[in-house]
Amino acid sequence: MGEAQNVFVEGDNLDVLPTLPALLGAAVDLVYIDPPYNTGNDFAYVDDFRSDGSRRSRHQAWVAMMRPRLGAARDVLAETGAIFVSIDDNEVAHLRLLMDEVFGEENLLAQVVVNLNPKGRQLGKGFATNHEYVLVYARDARRTVLDASSPDAVDERDFPLTTPDGRRYRHLPLRNTNKKFNPLTARTLHFALWGDPGSGRVSTAPFDGAVEIEPVFGDGRPAVWRWSRPLIDERPDDLVCRVVKARAGDRIDVYQRDWLQRDVPGGRRKKLRTIWLAEEVGSTDTAVAELKELVGHVFESPKPTGLVRRILGTMPDDALVLDFFAGSGTTGHAVALQNAADGGTRRCVSVNSAEPTRPGSNAHSAGLLTVADITRARLQAVADTVGGGYEELSPPRP
Repeated sequence: MGEAQNVFVEGDNLDVLPTLPALLGAAVDLVYIDPPYNTGNDFAYVDDFRSDGSRRSRHQAWVAMMRPRLGAARDVLAETGAIFVSIDDNEVAHLRLLMDEVFGEENLLAQVVVNLNPKGRQLGKGFATNHEYVLVYARDARRTVLDASSPDAVDERDFPLTTPDGRRYRHLPLRNTNKKFNPLTARTLHFALWGDPGSGRVSTAPFDGAVEIEPVFGDGRPAVWRWSRPLIDERPDDLVCRVVKARAGDRIDVYQRDWLQRDVPGGRRKKLRTIWLAEEVGSTDTAVAELKELVGHVFESPKPTGLVRRILGTMPDDALVLDFFAGSGTTGHAVALQNAADGGTRRCVSVNSAEPTRPGSNAHSAGLLTVADITRARLQAVADTVGGGYEELSPPRP
């Protein structure tokens, strides 16, 4: 595999996946797929199974189509890697069971709800559905390098206090508020501190003007601190002693100054929630607009690049990414955008079949006669506008 950020392989993914280790020369760090949803219509990956048209049979056919492909994906995924799969209500229950079977129930990391259609679908009866799902599994949850946090999730409004030199922070109780941690379960963290609420000074040893402070819960039961004695001695300037007004009367407590900008590589990050809103990751409407700007309105219901960029942010910036249901090429587009934004060296392998586009459709009228042609056109346009290069590989013949 060359050094282009975006590589495309045309072919049925079930045939292509086993060839990837030889083709790429490396294991894949991250898989993102948006497989065909089971809407009751036939899907392109017919393989060797049949459906009699019943709801149960359609579910079985869809699962039979996905099972070998997920198994092949697991085989090319690094031990430290992870897979993200988009899905809707029609198959989420079946996919969850299938992913448990292939990757192991213990390797489920999250079932994320994604608000891709804020207005909701207005056609048909029932509720105006405005969400889909992303199932997240690790190859091995004990070894994965996935970091389920993001700097974008940090809200500056959560840090209302400011130092004279402009640094923003907030106060967090130094007391551990989780009652699972108490003098019985964390004995070494239950000790007295000394503090002066006038100056704010805190110390592990007595000093003039200080009062003794022990950690207690709101009901008065003994608690523990979150920091050890050595850490408190190391970072006394990050602690402050304050008078707190409470129903039972004023009390003195110790707080940590939690800084907005921490002196750590990559800056401050915050754990990602499991509901992703359209204003955070984009919507179907923004996805259509992104594609239209590059190659026209030639694909129904693409995913927004913002969704994939959030996924990319959970993995190292040199990840090898695979999308074997590449569709319009959203994943490759997102990789190029994210590399341009943060200087990363991610590479993306997109796989798509030569499924014919429908005669009379926008894609067909634009000369894009197969879905693979759509992927090619977008990835080439991305290389021309965003950069990063584009390369097409042919899988080795058996």
